Amino acid sequence: LAAICEASGANIDDVVRGMGYDKRIGREFLNAGLGYGGSCFPKDVSAFIHIAEQLGVDFALLKEVARINANQIQRFLKKIRDTLWIVKDKQIGVLGLAFKPNTDDMRLAPSLEVIRPLLKEGAKIRAYDPKAMEKAREYLPDIEYAPDPYAAATGADALIICTEWDEFRQLDLARLKAVMAHPTILDGRNVFEPRQVKAMGFTYRSVGR
Repeated sequence: LAAICEASGANIDDVVRGMGYDKRIGREFLNAGLGYGGSCFPKDVSAFIHIAEQLGVDFALLKEVARINANQIQRFLKKIRDTLWIVKDKQIGVLGLAFKPNTDDMRLAPSLEVIRPLLKEGAKIRAYDPKAMEKAREYLPDIEYAPDPYAAATGADALIICTEWDEFRQLDLARLKAVMAHPTILDGRNVFEPRQVKAMGFTYRSVGR
């Protein structure tokens, strides 16, 4: 849905709000972003597909779910490349490393699939996460870790948001802009309200909006 919204000029927040009025669907889990991760859901989807294949059943729907989930990362990486033009030698701040907020779990975290390709392309990464940095060092030993969000953003050509921690919603945007080399935010979790951020002078790109 987020891809359709971007192609048509619609806002995913409006679409989700409308869908949420249907009690059979609800609003709670309709969040556009980088896709699901973690140790359970990806494994469960893959296991269910495998079981179906062993039974001679082509579970095409779940296969497509897995494909679309992987494609969310690729679409976001394209957005980063299109915005920065050249990734090599760019200083990029990353906010959020854990696969979801309120945990330090890094297993199959979408942030890994965002950061690793950027490193291969020569980007310099400085990241911050409220809880997951110790475990993140096992997965991402070649990046710099910052003590707070503003330190992660200092001197950055772009700031990428990979996990929707509540504390990120409370950031002082004026202070954030002041420490960045170029005020560019690529919001993979739709943490900020686009009009507010753009009014502050940021180049801002999110998912489905």
